Amino acid sequence: MDIERINLYERLRDFKVPTTVLDNIFAEEKDYQVLLEAFNTFTNEGYKEDYAAEEISKIIFKELDIEPDYSIDEEK
Repeated sequence: MDIERINLYERLRDFKVPTTVLDNIFAEEKDYQVLLEAFNTFTNEGYKEDYAAEEISKIIFKELDIEPDYSIDEEK
């Protein structure tokens, strides 16, 4: 089991990236490596993992021209 992979997936889910988007990214090793490199760049520069995940999620939303689904929070 790849803990690093699961950690990144869950952190991005915390910032409302849809599972279908993440499943597509994580299914392609090349795409996952790009995502991991971006995440590691943020953390290596001293940013916290949550900040890195939040910034990456913003990029994903912008690139895919989608909006985060905040209704999940409202149901709790």
